[in-house]
Amino acid sequence: MSTSRDDFGIAIRSALLQRGAKQKFSLFVLILVSIAVFSLDTLNLKPIKVLRSFINDGVYRISAISSSPIKFTSATKSFLTDHIFLYKENEKLKIELEELKKQKLKTSFLETENRKLQEVVQLDKKSVFITLGAKVMMDKNSPYLNSAIINKGSNSKIKLGMAVLSKGHLVGRIVEVNYISSRILFLNDLNSRIPVVISPDGDQAILSGSGREKPILEYLPENFTVEDNQMVYTSGKDGVLISGISIGEVNEDLEEKRIEVKLFSDPNQIFFVNVVLGQSTDVEEM
Repeated sequence: MSTSRDDFGIAIRSALLQRGAKQKFSLFVLILVSIAVFSLDTLNLKPIKVLRSFINDGVYRISAISSSPIKFTSATKSFLTDHIFLYKENEKLKIELEELKKQKLKTSFLETENRKLQEVVQLDKKSVFITLGAKVMMDKNSPYLNSAIINKGSNSKIKLGMAVLSKGHLVGRIVEVNYISSRILFLNDLNSRIPVVISPDGDQAILSGSGREKPILEYLPENFTVEDNQMVYTSGKDGVLISGISIGEVNEDLEEKRIEVKLFSDPNQIFFVNVVLGQSTDVEEM
């Protein structure tokens, strides 16, 4: 009889070890556990409440821990997205700021150009000469060459030898005329030679360019002496330049032992000029 019971137990265990039996047994155990849990949950016992509290806390902690990688990934993605967006926005703002700076500089330049142009227009209206405003496009300044190119030429009735003014004072003369451009030879150029008269005594001389800032006076009278408030004007003896155009003030260079003229208008600071086309009829009648 004992042997029969042992054989029966061995047979049961062998059957339970099979895959299908394992699944059935597991399902049966789970059903029993579920029934037990529901049954215990209906009982309002203190140990059950404490156990349930611990179980809930464990479940919540595990859920929080398990969801942390998802939250971290989402936060990281959001951070990177915002960072990239801010970087692009910052680059865009930098470009816009540079454009605004350029626009501001351009506006400032145009305002300066407009003021200079207004001065030229006002000089055209007030001058005793008939003048034409022109803009300096390019200048060539060196110890051997001091000239500039303006944007007016023969199409604007400009001719060789015409006087060029800046702020109403002589700075040079036209030495080359093209159809829409001309070249000015400044008074301090080495090739510049014009007849002048010195007030108040009316002494005459030749104003020669020296390649420096100040041209010099040559062929002065032997008894000429430098005094205060001696002004230099064009004499018009060459038959080209109109007489009476102011040039500068007499200045003596004691180190070089020569007499120079401090120009009223600096050729290196010229932006707009007035080309003298002729003398007004009012002046001629006087």
